[in-house]
Amino acid sequence: MKSLQNIKNVYFLGIGGIGMSALARYFKFTGLNVAGYDRTQTVLTDNLQAEGIDIHFEDDIRNIPTKWNPLETIAVYTPALPDEHKELAWFKEQPIGLFKRAKVLGLISNEKSGVAVAGTHGKTTVSTIVANTLNNTANGCGAFLGGISKNFESNLLLPKNESPWIVVEADEFDRSFLHLKPQLALITSVDADHLDIYGNKEKIVESFEKFISQIKPDGKLVVKKGIDFDAVGKTEAEIYSYSIKEDADFATVNLQLNTAGGFYQFDLKTPDGIIANCKLNYPGLVNVENAVGASALALLAGATANEIKAGLENYQGVARRFDIRLKNEKYVYIDDYAHHPEELKAVISSVKALYPGRKVTGIFQPHLYSRTKDFSTGFAASLDLLDTAIIIPLYPAREEPMKGVSSEIIFNQMKLEDKHLVSKEETLEILQTRDSDVVLTMGAGDIDRMVKNIEEIFKNKS
Repeated sequence: MKSLQNIKNVYFLGIGGIGMSALARYFKFTGLNVAGYDRTQTVLTDNLQAEGIDIHFEDDIRNIPTKWNPLETIAVYTPALPDEHKELAWFKEQPIGLFKRAKVLGLISNEKSGVAVAGTHGKTTVSTIVANTLNNTANGCGAFLGGISKNFESNLLLPKNESPWIVVEADEFDRSFLHLKPQLALITSVDADHLDIYGNKEKIVESFEKFISQIKPDGKLVVKKGIDFDAVGKTEAEIYSYSIKEDADFATVNLQLNTAGGFYQFDLKTPDGIIANCKLNYPGLVNVENAVGASALALLAGATANEIKAGLENYQGVARRFDIRLKNEKYVYIDDYAHHPEELKAVISSVKALYPGRKVTGIFQPHLYSRTKDFSTGFAASLDLLDTAIIIPLYPAREEPMKGVSSEIIFNQMKLEDKHLVSKEETLEILQTRDSDVVLTMGAGDIDRMVKNIEEIFKNKS
């Protein structure tokens, strides 16, 4: 299938995923019939149901709409589904187009001037800042985001007009980003991850090289300076670099932390000159770096200096990305999606820089047996940066258990003295009884379900 013309019905297998739900919202907005399945009811699925999308939570083919014309219907699935999934198996036997989420996203975005943000971490923040900036330019933009933007209160931004620009996250998982052919692209990082898919880092690098080779011939590529990736000769696109501290095409100058306000001020160096007095109201040194990359993309897409400054200053963040949930004179509580050793290192270091001299307690839930096994040593080293570490049972997601793999293998390699390997319930008890200061929850599993309980603990203790 080369286009989505003549399609009237879309069924989603795994509709509650952050990327899947954005597509579901998009098709619902364009007037198509949308329904789907997910394993777990969440706030996100509740919101989709409130928007008129029929969702069920049992893997049962009897719940699939029967009145839809197969020739006018497609089914979209997430590669996280197991092969034995009953509904997925049913669709494989039907005369209905069955496509991965990435394929459908490519069909939508490749018809536009795509702005694709790739990298093993940082994609959601960079793409959301880009969308927030371009949204307020004359051309505007659309966006499919990997998190809930606090500016848009959604993971989908529909363009206000016939904008040429569409911002998407270029996800390396399952080589999904190879369905994209963007006009502009950015790479934040090329770290070893998803080794259950790739096997080794060399295969990951090859996949990123293939991705940048698909940038349109007159396109542009922005790469974070200092990462282990050489784009030269791998793409016809014009290549730029960005950095928070090194000499690059896009970089910060006169970077200062306003400790009272919790934000950073800087001048932005660009190939066209300096954009003075930029202000990022969203905290964290890691987010300054993300803001530099996002500003590079926005400028290359035609945003003016003033539009870039406005996009940074009014950026409100993304849920679960350095998300300050509570802050008062006694306590600070931050929730973050970090689930890779480098992400943990970045967010913990950012918190320590933002709150120097204060004790930081981190609560971490490992995500996937394979990732825990492959990076247990790295996780331990990153968590050792904390003053107190609390490790809870890992979240398996799509994977079956691996013998000998659990949160304990990270815990046992940690050198930090004040460390605890406990359940979620015991974690809440520790927070209630101990005098915490700055608390950070980290992980990509269901640790987010603890957020409201942790907020209440600190509100009651304040």
